Amino acid sequence: MRSTRLSTSKRIPPVANDYVNRLRRTILRYAGGALGVASLGVRRGARAEASGFPTRPVRMIIPYPPGGAGDIVGRLLGAKMGSILNQTIVIDNRGGGAQVIATELTAQAPPDGYTMLLASTTHSINPALRKLPYDTFKDFTPITLVASSPLVFVAHPSLGVSTIQQLVAKAKQEPGKINFGSSGPGTGGHLSVELLKSMAGIDMTHIPYKGAAPALSALLAAQVQLVCTSPLPAMPLVKTGQLRALALTSLKRSPLWPDLPTVAESGYPTYQSTLWYALIGPAHLPADVVAILNESAVRALRSADVLEQLRRQGADAVGDSPQELDAFLHEEVDRWTRLIKTAHITATE
Repeated sequence: MRSTRLSTSKRIPPVANDYVNRLRRTILRYAGGALGVASLGVRRGARAEASGFPTRPVRMIIPYPPGGAGDIVGRLLGAKMGSILNQTIVIDNRGGGAQVIATELTAQAPPDGYTMLLASTTHSINPALRKLPYDTFKDFTPITLVASSPLVFVAHPSLGVSTIQQLVAKAKQEPGKINFGSSGPGTGGHLSVELLKSMAGIDMTHIPYKGAAPALSALLAAQVQLVCTSPLPAMPLVKTGQLRALALTSLKRSPLWPDLPTVAESGYPTYQSTLWYALIGPAHLPADVVAILNESAVRALRSADVLEQLRRQGADAVGDSPQELDAFLHEEVDRWTRLIKTAHITATE
């Protein structure tokens, strides 16, 4: 596969504060709505019995290699959904290609409910960057928004920085010499660093990988010095001293890591970036099948053990309706498209 280079010819404008408030309100609204969806379990259970779905294992395609944040969330959700549906949820890791490989595979799957994709923020970024072999909206059926979380900047101890201020100062002293890894070109982690680069007026070199796990492995081996990724796989490595956490990408500190500042309070008050995951399937899924998958996912996300495991990793469970997810995806695509066009970010093959 040819490498992909992302270039920025103008500074990225600060992310609008109203987006943060909108996302926070959306998550709260979805959480409340999810309880209403769960309350329909008896009626939907009757439909499940009538349709017989599912009668065999269901595949969940994850556009990352094993071990990354998306893999952790997908396996956690899949195990609980499988117990609810009395069927195995088979995890199919298809990393690489900025998630296009896994997403195209989902679009081409039969519309029978036996294939789902755990899409993420990159799904809403790709339309503005690449000529895609599928239509981001027409070729998919929304099921539910799964979870959202901030990202975290983590550095190798050899870089010698412990804060965003120190990182910026070092990058200004040594332009282009700091290598940062990501899950791939155009992913949320990549653009989060590009956003900081633009706002701080610094230059660092991007090294893309095929998922969060390979990027973190490269960071642990000091092949790169910085990664912005989900706290799920990163913070345990910080706890053991193998990596240093510099800042979270949320506007406010997390109660899980109260001593860890945000980029916003590190000199860039409008900086904010969010990682989210959503379940989608191929286009034209039968309504009954969508209802069954939605109900099982919402029930899984409302279960105490899943809520607790996500909370420990700094992620907020959502669980909304297909209609709400559809509206959310349109908003996300519009937001990233405006940002990328304004900043003249392009993906050059």
